[in-house]
Amino acid sequence: MGVSDEILQAFATLATSTIANALDDVAFEGVMQGLMQVVPSTRCVGRAVTIREVTGRRGDFTSEDFKVGHMIDAAGRGDVLVVDNGGRCVSTFGGLATLAAKTKGIGGLVADGGVRDQEEMIEHAFPVFARHMTPLTGRTRLAITAINEPIGCGGVRVCPGDVIVADGSGIVCIPSEHAAHVAMLAARYAKDDEQAAAELAKGLSFREAMAKFQRI
Repeated sequence: MGVSDEILQAFATLATSTIANALDDVAFEGVMQGLMQVVPSTRCVGRAVTIREVTGRRGDFTSEDFKVGHMIDAAGRGDVLVVDNGGRCVSTFGGLATLAAKTKGIGGLVADGGVRDQEEMIEHAFPVFARHMTPLTGRTRLAITAINEPIGCGGVRVCPGDVIVADGSGIVCIPSEHAAHVAMLAARYAKDDEQAAAELAKGLSFREAMAKFQRI
């Protein structure tokens, strides 16, 4: 059974740092490492559509192997494309792909690899998170080998339908089977943060706040 819209909506305003605290409670290492926010002040929340790629030298593959259109076609409104290109510094997504994804209503892109055309991504305000920014095209250099199979991204196992949340602090993956519980825990911790902030403003010391609220 997939993650319901109601549970997905529960993550809409939760920060990745708060969700990471809840992931600790279910013992899932869901924080991706080494990926950066390409478009400032953007965030995305959605179900993962997973893509696996392999990269070689220029000419090792054909343009048809690139299949960026296939991965855009595989995603629905609000979904997040999650690409495993093994951290290679080759672009898997550029400005025109960004426009196509934005027009379709796709929620964002997380790529353990490279992207290009940052200015166009910023223009379209499309949430993109990637390991590299590079002008080097993936055409004839990479091939998509699987869509919607389990992959690795940023050191995290991602399965199709898992919840992806990404913001300025980073990217987290919440396994679909833990989504409801993690959302509940993270919502509780977010309330603790709000209460701690209110009490700090009234004079509570940070040492006292750390003692009173165990997950801030």
